[in-house]
Amino acid sequence: MKLSLHEQQCAGIDIVCDGEQTRQHFVTTFIEHLNGVDFENRETVRIRDRYDASVPRVIDAVTRPNSVFVEDAKFLRSQTDRPIKWALPGPMTMVDTLYDAHYKSREKLAWEFAKILNQEAKELEEAGVDIIQFDEPAFNVFFDDVNEWGVAALERAVEGLKCETAVHICYGYGIKANTEWKKTLGNEWRQYESIFPMLQRSNIDIISLECHNSRVPLELIELLRGKKIMVGAIDVANHTVETADEVANTLRNVLKYVDADKLYPCTNCGMATLPREVARAKLKALSDGAAIVRNECT
Repeated sequence: MKLSLHEQQCAGIDIVCDGEQTRQHFVTTFIEHLNGVDFENRETVRIRDRYDASVPRVIDAVTRPNSVFVEDAKFLRSQTDRPIKWALPGPMTMVDTLYDAHYKSREKLAWEFAKILNQEAKELEEAGVDIIQFDEPAFNVFFDDVNEWGVAALERAVEGLKCETAVHICYGYGIKANTEWKKTLGNEWRQYESIFPMLQRSNIDIISLECHNSRVPLELIELLRGKKIMVGAIDVANHTVETADEVANTLRNVLKYVDADKLYPCTNCGMATLPREVARAKLKALSDGAAIVRNECT
């Protein structure tokens, strides 16, 4: 984590994180620390209506006997004076990564996870975390559920927090099933259009989106007017390092729909699939591109 933090700071990143050093998987690492989930006797389920996977089973009421990431967050806080962000899985995506043999209801299970996530988030806030991000790629698939209970469950997860909160909604990376699914979406990816109005009315502070090299019509961001937007200006699906000018151009295009003081340049998603030297170079491009546009806006 110290090495990852050092590389972020050397690249000029303003808001830093643990570099994904504290979780093996963006969902199941958190779930492994909960009671009521059986990792031994697994079931095969359909993940995000895209691919089959062997997943753990919910066999009893889910509870969090101890904090999961709090000691790690305290350590990160002790290593830097910069604002820090911590990522947790979102309730809907957690539900979609399990077989539920106990609650027999996606919504009921999501509400239980939301309560547990809220407990963890409050402890992370006490540990000095400035932004808590919830990863919800499932929001790009289950549109009816998102509007009926998904956003409400997410709001339950952030209830009572004073730090800033974010939700990250990407199209998925790292496996062939996600790549093949994207090929079916046509020339325009308009999934965000179904959920942005509800998110705009929510009490989530920041919405994190993938923009660079995606087919998302940027004008959809207008539906989030008033929210802070984390704009993905770095493609994490290939090894080509963006130039600072390419990053700046993505940010300029988004500024038509986001006020400058509400724009947070970031990567499209995590960089776990990239070679270290590529990730390092991409982070530097992100910082340099953001500096170009920052100077233009002042």
